[in-house]
Parts: sequence; structure tokens; C-alpha cells
Amino acid sequence: MTFATEFVPTAGEVGMLPMLTYFFMTVASYCFLGNVFFSVLTNQSVAPEHRISRAYGGVIAVVAGVSYLLITRFYHGMLQDLSHLTDPGARAALIRHSYQAIGQYRYMDWAVTTPLLLLKAASMLRIRFHEAATAITVMLLADFFMVLTGYIGEQQLTATGEIIASGKLLWGAISTVGYVVALLALYGLYKRFAARGNDTERWGFRFIGITTVTTWGVYPLGYMLTLTSIDLNYIHIAFSIFDVFNKVGIAIVAYLVGKRLLDERLNEQKVLDGYATA
Repeated sequence: MTFATEFVPTAGEVGMLPMLTYFFMTVASYCFLGNVFFSVLTNQSVAPEHRISRAYGGVIAVVAGVSYLLITRFYHGMLQDLSHLTDPGARAALIRHSYQAIGQYRYMDWAVTTPLLLLKAASMLRIRFHEAATAITVMLLADFFMVLTGYIGEQQLTATGEIIASGKLLWGAISTVGYVVALLALYGLYKRFAARGNDTERWGFRFIGITTVTTWGVYPLGYMLTLTSIDLNYIHIAFSIFDVFNKVGIAIVAYLVGKRLLDERLNEQKVLDGYATA
């Protein structure tokens, strides 16, 4: 092992922003790996009908954790190369070109995790697949279509790694169609099954649905910002933060919903047992 190739460079060598980017990527990977254990250890702490949500959360955490370990590994390699460059133009070019290569893993992650996040929302209202097979299938296919076409858009590059703006904008617009269809399908499920859930479950569904409309919007914004001269490390940081919120944060919300329902039933049973023994 040599210090020059195995250890992380410092801000003095590569600058503060790249080091902060590496910090957030690493923290994100720890959050996802921690969420794997959280999902497993709390499986029996929620109402039985919401245990499927813990399973979704565990799979999401595993996929995202592996993805971010890969992202962090390759970003670390980029930092090593960056530490040997002194020309500002060459350093900026390396950061931009590496962003396109490293960012691919996020799309591969999203292709698995975002459909599961939508299923997690549906599980808040205890919707079974056979009850709304068409709507759920359309929602999942639209979501996958959104991710796939977004990935194709990110691949609109020349042989030298420069972005082909027209191609990227076109595929970005196509990807937006899938996003809108997925949202409409999710809203349709809520309108159809909202009466089934109680206030806690409806709150859980609405929370996840609102994040789908709002925080998911960070990703197309980042997609468009790659066409500007912004330092792409800012997009890396934003994606890392919102990935944690949208995956770990949603897992915590789903846990709170299932736990509250279980606690209410246990308290009710204690009351009933008290009457029975009075």
C-alpha cells in the first residue's frame, strides 16, 4: 500500500468542494447501510400488514448502499487524478467528465429503488396488486421509463465527453412524460383507496406522495444544470442529500406509521384485557 494511491487526498491538494462532495457521498453510503439493519431489526415492531414496507425499505437500502459504495470508490479515484493536476481548466474538465461516468450508477440505483418507493407508498394504504393491477403496472412501467430515458439523456455525449445539448434536452422531455404518468397513477391510487386507511396511513401515503412531487424535482433540475457551467460537485452533493432523504427518510416515515398502528392495537388490547379481568 502506498500513501499516494490508497489514501484520500486532502483539501490542500484537491480543494474544499471536492472533499465535501466525498464527505457527503461517504455519509450517504453509511446511512443506507445503516438503514439495512434498521429495516431488519424493526420488522417486528410494526403492524403485520405494514411489514412488507420494511422489506421494501431493506431492499432499497441495500441497492442504494452498494451503489453509493461504488460511487464513492470511483470518486476517490477521480480525487487521486485531480490531486496531480494544477491547471484549472484540466481540473474542471476532469470533474465534468467524471461526473458523467460516476453518475451512471445513480440511474442504475434509481431503476430499482424508485419503483420500490412507489410501492412503499401504495403499501401505506394496504393496496394489494390484484386490487389495482393495471394502475400499479402503469405506475411502475412509467417510473422505469422515466429512469431509462433519463439515463439515455445523460449518455448524449461526444467521444471527448462533451454534452450534446439537443439530444439531452430531447430525452429529458421524454423522461418527463414518464414522471407525469407515474404521478397521475399514484394519485389515482390515493383517490381510489384513501378511504381504506386510517388517518395515520393516509398521512404516510400523502407524505411519500408529496416528496415524489417535490423532492424528486431536484433530479431533473440537476439534469438541466449539467448544461450550464456550474461546478458539478454541487449536483453530487445535492443528489447525495436528497437520496438519503427520499430513501432513509421515507423508510423512517413508513416505520412510524406501522409502529403507531401496532402501539394503538396493543393499547386497545390492554384496555380490553383490563375489562376482561375487572
